[in-house]
Amino acid sequence: MDSEIAPIYEKLASVVSEEEFLRKVNEKMDKMGPLCDKKTIALLVASDLGVTDASQEPMKIADINENSSNVYIIGKVVSLFDTREFSRNDGTTGRVGNLIVADSSGSIRVTLWDELADQMTTGSIQAGKSYRVSGYVKEGYSGLEINVGRYGGIEEVDEEIQIELPSMKIADIKENDSDINLNAVILQVLDIRTFNKRTGGEGKVRNILVGDDSGKIRVTLWDEKAELDRSLHEGVSIEIINGYARVNNFNDEVEIQIGNHGVIRKADSEVLYKEQYTPISDIIPGESYSVRGFISGIGEVREFSRKDGGVGMVSNVYLSDDTGRIRVTLWDDMAEMAENVDIDTEMEVIDAYAKTGFNDEVELNTGRRSRVVFL
Repeated sequence: MDSEIAPIYEKLASVVSEEEFLRKVNEKMDKMGPLCDKKTIALLVASDLGVTDASQEPMKIADINENSSNVYIIGKVVSLFDTREFSRNDGTTGRVGNLIVADSSGSIRVTLWDELADQMTTGSIQAGKSYRVSGYVKEGYSGLEINVGRYGGIEEVDEEIQIELPSMKIADIKENDSDINLNAVILQVLDIRTFNKRTGGEGKVRNILVGDDSGKIRVTLWDEKAELDRSLHEGVSIEIINGYARVNNFNDEVEIQIGNHGVIRKADSEVLYKEQYTPISDIIPGESYSVRGFISGIGEVREFSRKDGGVGMVSNVYLSDDTGRIRVTLWDDMAEMAENVDIDTEMEVIDAYAKTGFNDEVELNTGRRSRVVFL
């Protein structure tokens, strides 16, 4: 390396490899021609990388804000997303990929382009490894992100990074929250449903119910995320990374959405959840409830014809606790289950909807998202 730029690289050694530094210098020289000498160009490369003096330290992710420009961080990759191709205005095809990098202060999305994005596909960039990332800060899909452009870079470092992804509690999640990290336990897994997308083609969606020590919440998984790993089933503790919250227009409840930019995976530690049961006397129409008691009445199972030509089943049971008695309407599989139980059998009804029924009495109606347990 030329002696005139060697001292400048010394300031960048913790940011970029010597090979990458020289490549950037030569690239900028070809672009600027005789406008600048080599030392000035090297200083411009250093500025592009966010280094202005020898004492420069990696920036903590939590300190990155809307006023940050060129930054460099050292962090651990916690998740990678599939790369995708796109068409440029000049007719060429580009590639873009996203990953989440975390350090002890937080996490941030990093966007890679073309050859750098290819490293995600080839396995050169892997989750669980530490990297030095340099790039510029911009407002992205769900907040600030680091965009690794032509003057940025990503390089593996032999450094163990202690990461801390702040985990929210379910009770604190509000509509329009983004970058949601959550540790929870799976309470229920529903089947995949398909639908026709407005843009054409078929989409997939699946709902799961998860809980922690503060409450429970529905999670909606879209398209390839709906193909839940077989290891993720009821009773398994999970970690959700980069979810976002939306209100379900059907029931006005806040749910977590996991799309292309979200991750759901098995957690390292166990999460506990305890169901909260409502006394029967406190149930009012228009809300969902979980109740527990004993069966004090059983109606017969009846078949009926659905509009689509199929056959459904319905049954009614009466559930009692120390505070009162309520009728519970069971459908299909849950109605079949009721055929094999007796009076005084203990029963749990989870997430049933309360409404006004016969004789203006409040009753519970089970649905697709309800669960019934006979003890």
